[in-house]
Parts: sequence; C-alpha cells; structure tokens
Amino acid sequence: MRSAPKPRSKYYMSRTSNADLNLANLPPPGLVSIIHRISGALLFFPAIPILLYVLQSSLTSEEGFQHWKQFFAMPLVKLVVIGFVWLYAHHFYAGIRYLLLDMHIGIAKEPARSSAVVVLVLGLVTAALIGWCLW
Repeated sequence: MRSAPKPRSKYYMSRTSNADLNLANLPPPGLVSIIHRISGALLFFPAIPILLYVLQSSLTSEEGFQHWKQFFAMPLVKLVVIGFVWLYAHHFYAGIRYLLLDMHIGIAKEPARSSAVVVLVLGLVTAALIGWCLW
C-alpha cells in the first residue's frame, strides 16, 4: 500500500502553475541570500566604477572637489548614498554569515534563521546610523 504523496513546496514550479516569486513570502535565509547576490552585483558594476571616478576627479583639482562636495550635499543624492551604504552593509554582514555557515557554525534551521534576521537588522541599523551622520 502506498502512502499519501507529500505536499509540494509553494516554490515548486510545474508546467501548469507559476512559481511564487514574491519576496515577502520567503523565509529570512532565502531573503538574505537573494539580497546578498543582488547587492554584490550592484556593488561590483555601478558602484565601484562610479566611486573610482568620483575619487579621481575630486583628487585632481580643488574645483573637482568642490563640485562633488556640492553634489553630495543634495538630499536625493544623500538618499542614494544611504541606499548604497545599506547594500554594502548587508553584503558585508551576509558574507560573514556565509563564512560562519561554511565553517558549520549556526547551520541548523533555527540558528540559521536567527542569523539571517540579525543580518537584515544589522544592515538597516548601519544604514540608519550612516544616514544620521550624513544629515
């Protein structure tokens, strides 16, 4: 006699249904993983070249420095900078979490879930502190 089939995960994709890609339904470890990948990609391509260009042009002349000083004083630019600070902070804390997981520290379900929540909170707190310092 066969046992009843196991219910499929809501993330299972079949030919007749679509996968649930709503990030709000993901558990914290899944959310941390996706944000870690996105933040790494955004920090690598647009952020690093832009920061290097700003650094180069601000160090070449006093006018360049004054230009970027005025540019970064605008409120909308400050919000974008705070967003990139959050991306960096999240990527940094998630990277530490993944290094600990690779060393088999906190790999069980509950510690992994707790560390994911800690990563999310630390990223927001770091961005809030830097934002408070900017304003």
